[in-house]
Amino acid sequence: MQKKLISSVTLFLVFVAVQVYAPSAMAQGNFTIFGDVRITSDGNTLVPKDVLLLLRRVPDGEVARQMVSSRGRYRFTGLKEGEYEIVAEADGKEIGRLTQIRIGGMTLSNSPYGYQNDLEIRWKPGAAASATGVISAADAYERPASTKPIFLKAEEAVAKKKFDQAVTLLKQVVETDNADFQAWTALGTVYFAQEKFDDARQAYEHAIAVKPDSPRAHFNLGRLLSTQKKFEEAIVPLTKAVELQPKSGDGNMLLGEAYLQLKKGSKAIPYLNEAAVHGRPDAHLRLGWLYNAAGLKDKAAIEYEEYLKKNPEYPERNKLKEYILANKKS
Repeated sequence: MQKKLISSVTLFLVFVAVQVYAPSAMAQGNFTIFGDVRITSDGNTLVPKDVLLLLRRVPDGEVARQMVSSRGRYRFTGLKEGEYEIVAEADGKEIGRLTQIRIGGMTLSNSPYGYQNDLEIRWKPGAAASATGVISAADAYERPASTKPIFLKAEEAVAKKKFDQAVTLLKQVVETDNADFQAWTALGTVYFAQEKFDDARQAYEHAIAVKPDSPRAHFNLGRLLSTQKKFEEAIVPLTKAVELQPKSGDGNMLLGEAYLQLKKGSKAIPYLNEAAVHGRPDAHLRLGWLYNAAGLKDKAAIEYEEYLKKNPEYPERNKLKEYILANKKS
């Protein structure tokens, strides 16, 4: 039986670069995980064109990532025997995950081509707003009349994915008003979408230089570096973003994830806990994964139980219930 993944998301303006990473050296082997991706909606909402899939191996963390179309097929090859999970993201936001994918050993492949796991992602924009969806006072900017209409045109160009036009307009804004950190941040985000990562980084860093207390500029720089797998570098801006906006579920989640990728689980735990409190129930899954990998199955069971309380319709809830029953201390 094919496994399916269903979730809901809230849209916000952070773009994910279209980039494919091959499996890292730690994951070289002879196994393959593949499957079809289907993003569906209620029929009245446009679904994202692409979805980013992150492959993680227990307990190593991320070993590969791949961008596929909303009705495409993914394939991760050269994998070692073990347990994996796939996390799906769109517009910089997790939209679901598929856990407990076991390959090799006593688990036989269900296809002559490898282990097939199809992903069906239910797209529901406009669900509960996340903490990062709120513009903080530190990110407010009173734009002069000379650049307001240009900035508005840039926003319209971004909405239509006319990125070259948006870049031209945003450059006009910052050339007129170098202190417009919002425009610098937006420019970085457009470069990010165009896969011009060096330009994106420079724009974000310029935004931070002119507005050191902008949570969004720090967060976006941290996300950019994380996407490039520069997790050590990402720690600094993400830490600052969380200091400036402690209740940001997305900021805490991304910082916790960066520490996990650096194999610093003890540092990741407090941030993942904060993420779980502030609108990221999937942080409970990440904590459960971490505790399970460390052999602390009773703690993992508690996290899985908390996750099911917040997301009772999780498609693999029966597996989690079995795990909880077997490992939770009475």
